Amino acid sequence: MEPGFGAAGEVADARSGQGEALLLGVRHHGPGSARAVRRALDAARPRTVLIEGPPEADELIALAADENLRPPVALLAHAVDEPGRSAFWPMAAFSPEWVAIRWALEHGVPARFIDLPAAHTLAWQTEADENPEPEGPQPGDGPGVGLRADLRVDPLATLADAAGHDDPERWWEDVVEHRGPGRRDPFAPFTAVEEAMTALRDTYGGAGGERDRVREAYMRLQLRAAQREFGDGAVAVVCGAWHVPALRRRTALTADRALLKGLPRTRTDLTWVPWTHRRLARAGGYGAGVDSPGWYAHLFASPDRPVERWLTRVAGLLREEDRIVSPAHVIEAVRLAETLATLRGRPLPGLSETTDAVRAVLCEGSDVPLALVRDRLVVGDVMGEVPATAPAVPLQRDLDRLQRRLRLKPEAADRELELDLRKETDSERSRLLHRLGLLGVRWGEPALSRGSTGTFRETWRLRWEPELSVRVAEAGVWGTTVLAAATARAEADAVTGRGLAEVTGLAERCLLAGLPDALPTVMRLLADRAALDTDVGHLAQALPALVRSLRYGDVRGTDTGALAGVAAGLAERIFVGLPPACAALDADAADEMRRHVDAVHGAVGLLEEAAGPERGTASHAPPPAPPHAPSRARLADGWRAVLRVLSARDSVAGVVRGRAARLLLDGGEVERDEAARLMGLALSRGTPPAEAAAWIEGFVGGGADGGLLLVHDERLLGLVDGWLTGVSAEAFTDVLPLLRRTFSAYETGVRRSLGELVRRGPGERSSVLGAGCGTAGFADDLDAGRADAVLPVVRLLLGLAGEHRDDTGTGTGTGTDNGTDDQLTTAVTT
Repeated sequence: MEPGFGAAGEVADARSGQGEALLLGVRHHGPGSARAVRRALDAARPRTVLIEGPPEADELIALAADENLRPPVALLAHAVDEPGRSAFWPMAAFSPEWVAIRWALEHGVPARFIDLPAAHTLAWQTEADENPEPEGPQPGDGPGVGLRADLRVDPLATLADAAGHDDPERWWEDVVEHRGPGRRDPFAPFTAVEEAMTALRDTYGGAGGERDRVREAYMRLQLRAAQREFGDGAVAVVCGAWHVPALRRRTALTADRALLKGLPRTRTDLTWVPWTHRRLARAGGYGAGVDSPGWYAHLFASPDRPVERWLTRVAGLLREEDRIVSPAHVIEAVRLAETLATLRGRPLPGLSETTDAVRAVLCEGSDVPLALVRDRLVVGDVMGEVPATAPAVPLQRDLDRLQRRLRLKPEAADRELELDLRKETDSERSRLLHRLGLLGVRWGEPALSRGSTGTFRETWRLRWEPELSVRVAEAGVWGTTVLAAATARAEADAVTGRGLAEVTGLAERCLLAGLPDALPTVMRLLADRAALDTDVGHLAQALPALVRSLRYGDVRGTDTGALAGVAAGLAERIFVGLPPACAALDADAADEMRRHVDAVHGAVGLLEEAAGPERGTASHAPPPAPPHAPSRARLADGWRAVLRVLSARDSVAGVVRGRAARLLLDGGEVERDEAARLMGLALSRGTPPAEAAAWIEGFVGGGADGGLLLVHDERLLGLVDGWLTGVSAEAFTDVLPLLRRTFSAYETGVRRSLGELVRRGPGERSSVLGAGCGTAGFADDLDAGRADAVLPVVRLLLGLAGEHRDDTGTGTGTGTDNGTDDQLTTAVTT
């Protein structure tokens, strides 16, 4: 007998009781229970097998014989009228239910599901959302409520405590998972588990909550029907151990039927969907989950020498991560795990012993690589597969077809996908991911592209979660294909969209997703909202997304001409309304308006590019602008006029005035002398310190470029330094947080350079670097000798290592010209 369960003579036989049915109480997703189920079925040879699960899925059982249906998988049930209302019944290769299904198919024995129908479960779930009930199993847990995680008293913890163990998982491993195959009585473990569960139910709550009573009543009815059909002693039941005492108990047929009377129903569809080991983990919120699905899968697949095989896999993983792990490490880790098991009185090394051995030997005491082992192996990202013959909504079938054609296989592990939109396949992949995003199927999330900022490149981070199958079923109400569904969803979102920025973002997403049929509706609603919205902040939020969309025409082959007129109209309205909107603002509103000014400035720059080339540009310039494109000169001149107004108007918030002055300086619209004059006015004694500090934040804030400006321009740094040293002690306390926020955004090297310049003082800066030197590190004339010393390194960085100049100054090597080194010298020294 199993330790901790009692003697064989003190328990009822698993085959006794109600019509001699074979009741096999299991722990869901337990490899020991799965092996025990197979041994018991081999010994009993029943004529039918009843399994805890939704009976609507009986027709799907035959698919388990398909070699393309590979666990972990799950039965997915969703309401036909409300696809988002769904439930899962997960199964792994080491789940007793899956083993029972496979045994029945291999031996030609009919298998049936006998739990409460999904039609009732999903309808009950709707009522539970409206009227939460504290007790009873959570709908959709399906086979995940065998050893119930929602009891006030955890069955495993209670049994482990009664056996004198403080770790329920370790106790279960010792008494069940480490049970060897050589035991004589294949029914003994089920008899012992039944006795334990009977004692628990008698002590802690009898039959459980209302839903337990209803489910168990339905199971008893199905058990009686199977016994009438196949005869006594010919029926085997595989269910959660918690339910075995209820199925064993004799009850009146009328009482069970009365419990089922009047249950709510809803129309449902069921199918198989891929599942993952990570979703079987308890940490993922699954009520019947296990702590270590990857470890349990290994125990089930490796009946002999499991510790040695496990540590070999760990060593392989660590080697892939460039850690030094030798066969000697593995040998020592095996010895340590076995020694720890002996010292702890365990029959075999369990997960805790192997983990301690991995940490001490293979990871050299570090928990960092150990966390990788737990994530990749103990839990794991194994994902199941479902054959194309499995029932699915039309949208899912279209998605499967697109995934196969575009070679985008759903995977549970994170995967980074880089797309070159100039290639047709990559362009179609991008459109598919954007369309799925519109439908709420978040298979991919955009990421920053490495090494390129052009619009022709995209980077996605892909990860397929089982819940996405529900999102696909839910999106099926919009259409039967991905394109049709995304188009219908975009049109509906445009109608219900509340804000201008929301509709503008939707227009951008339609262009990215390639939805030409949805664009007319979206553009009409966008123009209507733009005409009615008078809030400059809303217009400034909408313009950048609209202008970005104009850049997609060349790369994606979409017509963006309709957007140009709307963008031009928005820009002109912003130009008119921005100066009044920047007056009389508090600190938070002024900072938000500064961000709007930056966004509009960038958008106007993009609009200039989208407007087409000026006369005389090179032949490789962008193609001509669309007919309705805004005038390049008119937009640029209008925005520069707005910036001049903002920089000179005293009523405008200081942070906005400073930012406008900085943008004019960067654009070459004002000289350094004029910028110094504006700063001098802003930092004069008549300006309140808080307003002056806000001007500084607007002028030199926003990243490291502001700090570099102060490093390179001694006059501006001197003005800031002089103003700051003249601020009174009382005012300095008020402006310090603002100044710290401004200067903390600079890189460490920039802050160090500024500190050195301020420490030396205005008079010492020139003396340290020599007469005529205006700024540290910058001379009046180029020092060609010093520049030549770094040219070889610059060539190497630029990929020009094979090009050089000879002593006469003539360039040699393929592809060089006489101006190459002169250009490099100028770039290095300036």
